[in-house]
Amino acid sequence: MSGFGVVKLDLKTKSQSGVEFNTSGSSNTDTGKAAGSLETKYKMKELGLSFNQKWNTDNTLATEVTVEDQLAQGLKVALDTSFVPNTGKKSGKLKAGYKRDFVNVGCDVDFEGPVVHAAAVLGYEGWLAGYQMAFDTAKSKLTQNNFALARIAGDFQLHTNVNDGTEFGGSVYQKVNDDLETAVTLAWTAGSNNTRFGIAAKYKLDKDASISAKVNNASLIGVGYTQSLRPGVKITLSALIDGKNFNAGGHKVGMGFELEA
Repeated sequence: MSGFGVVKLDLKTKSQSGVEFNTSGSSNTDTGKAAGSLETKYKMKELGLSFNQKWNTDNTLATEVTVEDQLAQGLKVALDTSFVPNTGKKSGKLKAGYKRDFVNVGCDVDFEGPVVHAAAVLGYEGWLAGYQMAFDTAKSKLTQNNFALARIAGDFQLHTNVNDGTEFGGSVYQKVNDDLETAVTLAWTAGSNNTRFGIAAKYKLDKDASISAKVNNASLIGVGYTQSLRPGVKITLSALIDGKNFNAGGHKVGMGFELEA
């Protein structure tokens, strides 16, 4: 679904030389704040190199250089840097990832801190197990400690997770048929009796149009409609309704427009 209370426009193009351009703009209907970004991507496939540069209206310049499948098959190494000219603030990350058929591991070192982020996912016969952590070397403290377990079986998916030993969550997804998809999510916090839950569904009207809806225990009802006008042109309309305060107003609408050439 498109973001509620947001009007968004995305434009994707590709030059004859292979340079990809992604332009995005959005406006928040509640605050009136507008934001935008321009991103360019260039790949040198024969060398396994890719260059990604991005600028946004917060005046942040980001550059990422990636080398993939050169040092070893399945190994990806990247250097991600950002610079804010107004303040002179600089930041950088060194990223590494290794992916094979039944294993996916990654490690990022954020130079600000520095903080080490690491994650690993193992798969076997439809079962997936994952672990994610973050370690602040300056404070010698583990700041993130998350586990997840999932089961994927055809049109059915089950996912559970535990974050920092206090946040528990689970979700069930089922593709009922070629046109209908449904999902249920549950979450709760240790020491609290407040359970959060939501249900969602997506129905394909035809090959070019679909509708979606979701509702949660806070009586927030979201609906969306997506239509492909032609290849590369897609429009999305969405609305968020507060069921508890229906007559009070304050409901949100959103619209997304995507162009790809």
